[in-house]
Amino acid sequence: MKISYPWLVVVILLAIFATWMALPATNGTSFDFNNDGEDDIAIDQPLGLDLVGGLRVLLEAELPPDAFTEEELRETANSVSRRVNALGLTEATVQVQGNTRILVEIPGVTDSARAISTIQETALLEFVNFSGLAGGQLTALDGANILTTEQNQVFEQRAITSDVPLETLVVDLAVNPNTGLPFETVMTGGGLAAAAAVFSQQSGWVIEFEVASDAQDIFGDYTGSNIGQPMAIVLDGEVLSFPTIQAALPTGGVISGNFTQEEAETLALQLRSGSLRIPLSVESTSQVGATLGQESVRLSIQAGIIGVIIVLAFMFIYYRALGIAADLALLVFIALNLALFKMIPVTLTLPAIAGFLISIGTAVDGNILIFERIKEEVRDGKPLNEALTSGFDRAWASIRDSNTSTIIICVILFFFGQTPGASIVSAFAITLALGLILNLFTAIVVTKTFLSLITTWQYDYIDQHEWTLGV
Repeated sequence: MKISYPWLVVVILLAIFATWMALPATNGTSFDFNNDGEDDIAIDQPLGLDLVGGLRVLLEAELPPDAFTEEELRETANSVSRRVNALGLTEATVQVQGNTRILVEIPGVTDSARAISTIQETALLEFVNFSGLAGGQLTALDGANILTTEQNQVFEQRAITSDVPLETLVVDLAVNPNTGLPFETVMTGGGLAAAAAVFSQQSGWVIEFEVASDAQDIFGDYTGSNIGQPMAIVLDGEVLSFPTIQAALPTGGVISGNFTQEEAETLALQLRSGSLRIPLSVESTSQVGATLGQESVRLSIQAGIIGVIIVLAFMFIYYRALGIAADLALLVFIALNLALFKMIPVTLTLPAIAGFLISIGTAVDGNILIFERIKEEVRDGKPLNEALTSGFDRAWASIRDSNTSTIIICVILFFFGQTPGASIVSAFAITLALGLILNLFTAIVVTKTFLSLITTWQYDYIDQHEWTLGV
């Protein structure tokens, strides 16, 4: 079995890169290849709630279960997830619990009050027709809670499902003083394509928005035909401002309302992530400490190191020259896994660490299959080169089939982990599947490369001393 120098170079470079990536010192490293001021690659290792602590929030739908569908609850959970991630609280877990609740777990959160407020608010933004209003009428509506046609539909649905009269639900909401009817909603926040908080010297903090292509005709036609008239910006029924329309705005404009920086950034975030289909209340909150997590990490690392040392020693003692190649391949396998965890990134939880440690065992198992095949060929009297080549060729099918079947199980576990209460399974499935996929590469390519290097340098000695192969 001749050594493949190109593959040797590739394996060595991969090992060096993966080892550098796996080092704790690389956390926080980023690269901007386009020089556009934004990181194209950011290297970090996120840790789960069970390792670093954080915030756990249980949200309850304020509507009765028959007032919304399961799909609407899932859409609300998706909006909550986008909001949490937009806050910079990455790798949060958001999942539906039963038919009325949403569980949010946010690792490493520091400002729990802001996080809860941001994910709970419905953020129903409306552009409302205030045409015909002027002077004292506008002054009276500044900051007032009003009833719009969009909100009126929501209240009508609540009245039907809760048996509470509509008049009771809308009793304190202002209506159009000229008509006595709800104010007309021109467009909701669902018609926005983008929103960002910016600072203006004239108006302070404002939100610049872009209108989605499918709403540009509606918004453009309305603003174009009502130039010189006020149009209200309403958030969750409260009038934020009522600027005068200066020109047709088919593609977007600016929302002003004497915002602070935090208010503007939060509102822009909510508008980007979408309004909540279902209003939510906080059922319970709990701050999860990291003390237990730190101890778990320490013990897991200790167990992993001890296990790897024992495996390396076993492979060297039992398989000798073959074991040296396997040990080198196993170290490369571990480095590649840790590097991938940072590059993807994979959130490390205790189940995820368990999946990784089990994958180390599968990597060793692949090498054992190969080496036992090689030993069988040597016992049958085949030359060393032929035995090595035949051993890899004949073991490949077994390694491929066994790993593929386990990867299929991991896929099933991952999707099972998307159901309420089973998210702990997903992290285990991800790290185990990554290890199995990498094992297909390291067991065949990396081990074969190192073994061909060893046998090329010491071919005659190994050929004449079969004990060096563990035979």
